[in-house]
Amino acid sequence: MVSAEAIIEHCETLHEDLYFNAAREWKEAVPGRHVIGHLPIYVPRELVHAAGMLPLGIYGGGDNMEVIQGDAYYQSYICRIPRSTLELALSGRLDFVDGMLFPSICDVIRNLSGVWKLTYPDIYVRYVDLPQNYQSDIGGTFYINEMREVLQGLEGISGCKVSNEDLLNSIKVYNQNRDLIRELYQRRVEKPWNIPATEVYLLMRAGMVLLVEEHNQMLVDYMAAVAEVERPKRDNTRVTLNGLFCEQPPLKLIKSIELSGCYVVDDDFILINRWLRENVEESGDALLNLSEAFLEYSVRTSATYEPSRELKGQQLLERVKSTGTEGVIFSAPSFCDPALLEQPMLVDILDDHNIPNIQFKYAENTGQMQPIREQAGTFADSIKLWS
Repeated sequence: MVSAEAIIEHCETLHEDLYFNAAREWKEAVPGRHVIGHLPIYVPRELVHAAGMLPLGIYGGGDNMEVIQGDAYYQSYICRIPRSTLELALSGRLDFVDGMLFPSICDVIRNLSGVWKLTYPDIYVRYVDLPQNYQSDIGGTFYINEMREVLQGLEGISGCKVSNEDLLNSIKVYNQNRDLIRELYQRRVEKPWNIPATEVYLLMRAGMVLLVEEHNQMLVDYMAAVAEVERPKRDNTRVTLNGLFCEQPPLKLIKSIELSGCYVVDDDFILINRWLRENVEESGDALLNLSEAFLEYSVRTSATYEPSRELKGQQLLERVKSTGTEGVIFSAPSFCDPALLEQPMLVDILDDHNIPNIQFKYAENTGQMQPIREQAGTFADSIKLWS
């Protein structure tokens, strides 16, 4: 049996590799393979997989890369992820990628898709406009047409037609991935001391650079390994992290929160792995199934339209209740307009339900963690003492 330590060490190597060598090696292993990059938060990766390609999650340069050229393309008063993503490309780290998908997160990412088209006119670039209307005959029809256009672009790269059966097979394997990730998150709820948030985060990041079948096996091996050990249990406070859905936090930030006396029992980083709260139907019209699943089962974030103010924050409240959360930590990237605009509304909702919460901001290259650790530690202690 592979040890959990060995699996996490491999995941950390993948996380720190800014040249994406695992994806490069996969592409070079067989002539004619293609890699399609995508940004957070959500794209239907089943389409890329069904086309015989590797969907590669590109989530910025993290805290190990200095951004120089990327700063020339964007203002200083926006989040860092578009600048560091451009830096990855301009420094040759993405020279093997055959196409890029930019989902509709915010205006910054919309503009990044345009910048990419101008900078790399020979690369397939697609802005994936996800539906904001959740009615089947309106938003659903729109999304099916959008996915058809994405498929046409992918088929133009591969030269092969993607069948409905191909799509259904990809849906099945991604459903397996969703099942395994739900199981992992539930195990962490039950024993957060045995499955640290840092390890969950690294496992989720590994899923962004590996073929889904390989990631599925990794998750199976990890859960089997941690089931054989019992790590020390501490009197930590159970917290949920919110606001980290797009620009990802440095690993040191997650470690600092854990070291402050918190067990992270839920989070919203790498949401693409858990965007659909239920599985996609595995028979019938594949595009219709993907569309219906998106309309019915999508998680709610500040980057998605909320049709009713009464629904605002309800999913967060449900997560707090189901995970036994004692407090919520809002940790949004600096200049992330969607997260920072929604945060006061969520804070009011939590306050109305007497759920303790705190807020701080970060950037993917945040260096000084001591203030964050002290703030999170004080928060955890206050819950233990007075809540």
